Amino acid sequence: MSDSFEKLGLSRETLGALRRARFTRPTPIQQQAIPPALAGRDVIGCAATGTGKTAAYVIPLVERLAGRKGTLALVLAPTRELVQQLAEPVRFFAEPRRLTSATVIGGEDMGGQVQALEAHPSFVVATPGRLVDLMENAAVRFPRLEALVLDEADRMLDMGFLPQLERIFSLLPRRRQTLLFSATLGPDVSRFVRGRLYEPVRLEVTRSGTPAERAEQRLYFLRPEEKTPLLLTLLARDAATALVFTRAKERADKVQRALQRAGYRSAVLHADRTQNQRKQAMEGFRNGTYRCLVATDIAARGLDVEDVGHVINYDLPHAPEDYVHRIGRTARAAASGVASTFATTREGQVITRIEHLMRSEIPRVPVPREDPVFKEAWEQFLAAQRDPGPPQKDHGQSKREAGQAPGRHARSHGKRRP
Repeated sequence: MSDSFEKLGLSRETLGALRRARFTRPTPIQQQAIPPALAGRDVIGCAATGTGKTAAYVIPLVERLAGRKGTLALVLAPTRELVQQLAEPVRFFAEPRRLTSATVIGGEDMGGQVQALEAHPSFVVATPGRLVDLMENAAVRFPRLEALVLDEADRMLDMGFLPQLERIFSLLPRRRQTLLFSATLGPDVSRFVRGRLYEPVRLEVTRSGTPAERAEQRLYFLRPEEKTPLLLTLLARDAATALVFTRAKERADKVQRALQRAGYRSAVLHADRTQNQRKQAMEGFRNGTYRCLVATDIAARGLDVEDVGHVINYDLPHAPEDYVHRIGRTARAAASGVASTFATTREGQVITRIEHLMRSEIPRVPVPREDPVFKEAWEQFLAAQRDPGPPQKDHGQSKREAGQAPGRHARSHGKRRP
């Protein structure tokens, strides 16, 4: 096992790029993945979030493809934010070897992307949905493709991208190198890769489901209406940046409004935001314009922001694997951080599944109900319950068009149990 990049057989140009990136020695996943990837082998890599998986596949691909022409590598990732994040290390390591790259994501001008692809960039970094659109319109082909990377394949499957992935596979050369990396490798991924990878080298630096090592985890059992008072209490205890996860888009908007009313600079990130709004939210969070970013699980994978001091699970995730990815947004690289999770007593089974995945128990912490900030927020909640304010002008009026059948709630509203 090599403890230096020099011993991995990398070129002078790549070693120079590594020094400029201040990479002093390879991480365990890089140590294990770079040699077989350099040799052209298929690789399945599992390592905790923040351990250098991106460089583990970008570096060997750059080395293998240097001096070649045409689009030779395709990197697929589940979200626009992750694609944009991956594009930077691809560009950084590719440029010294005179390789080019292009990004393909939804929400941006398709014409500009077609033009970029017509230049035959060495690397294409894409989301599956937009890439399929372009492939179906014959705007992009990969006749010379030599390498395919699936970054966060489990998330792509969770998000329903299986039909798009199958379509993409059907239009790629069958003889190619395939590299798959993720922090979790569930049964869906195992079924998906069966028959699609050739004798892959399987690397499990950390067992699937292992959380970020330096993330201090805390679990608070509380009532649903206590979540916002607890959120404000935790934020008042330090000045750390906070990434707050909710399960639904509407909930994210509501939490962000509560933070703004409390005086916290915050932004929101979810699928209903425009590409420009999402970009502004991410950039503002990175540069310190916003202390808090409220997001759905669109931000759980791949969001790489230095010094996220606190990840707060305002709501539990839909899938246990997403808990691991959420808390991996803090304690990245050599940093440390706190991951606080809010749960109701009814969600005990969800916590059990998360702990089973991680093979460890999340430390329970009492809710600080005697904290002055908590008390003040709780009194404000009670006051709002007593006096909710005047009703909106259209309150109680159906927004459904005339003749349209009533919804499920309207059909059951007013019924009384015998």
